[in-house]
Amino acid sequence: MPQFDVEQARSNMIKQQIRPWNVRDTRVLELLAAVPREDFVSPEHRSLAFADTNLPLGHGQVMMAPKMEAHMLQALDVQPSDFVLEVGTGSGYMTACLARLAGRVLSVEIVPEFKDSARKKLAAHGIGNVTLDMGDASGGWEPERRYDAIAVTGSLPLYTDAFQEGLTIGGRLFVIVGEPPVMEVLVVTRTAPDGWVRKALFETDLPPLINAPVPQHFEF
Repeated sequence: MPQFDVEQARSNMIKQQIRPWNVRDTRVLELLAAVPREDFVSPEHRSLAFADTNLPLGHGQVMMAPKMEAHMLQALDVQPSDFVLEVGTGSGYMTACLARLAGRVLSVEIVPEFKDSARKKLAAHGIGNVTLDMGDASGGWEPERRYDAIAVTGSLPLYTDAFQEGLTIGGRLFVIVGEPPVMEVLVVTRTAPDGWVRKALFETDLPPLINAPVPQHFEF
């Protein structure tokens, strides 16, 4: 059986999946070429680290497909001075990518084993500008704080204002809203103390955040 060529697979991921999906931001493309995605997947999925698919993490959660991660990074447009909130640490890969772009990252995870695994992986790669918190951020996190960018890494069946209220003026929120089989990818930008602009990017399907609010369904 031929040996898995990691660098060729990484190059193919960028050329065949990410660029054709309208990800043109040079910083994002360079970041995806530099951060070793294969180190953040589980050992049994290493050969699928660059595949165009969600990878299971356990507890009903997944590591998003590379092109979704790339769109998240491009849409958030993270700057070196930004303070970023990540809701759902998961594998720690997106945490690592955000940390390479931002000044500071606060990542909140509800599953203890995810947090512990991500902490070890981030430390192994010398990433020190990340704070990992344990808790349920499905309805927002520390409402007194404000963030320049918020990345929600699981879907929200029901959109609430909690996350957009946590943005600075000019801050960006990336969130996936809806229920299977069709959900909408949204970027929400805060334009004023009481003003937000929503932009729909495309449709997708992603498991919900643990404990995310759900809409009421009436039976007749």
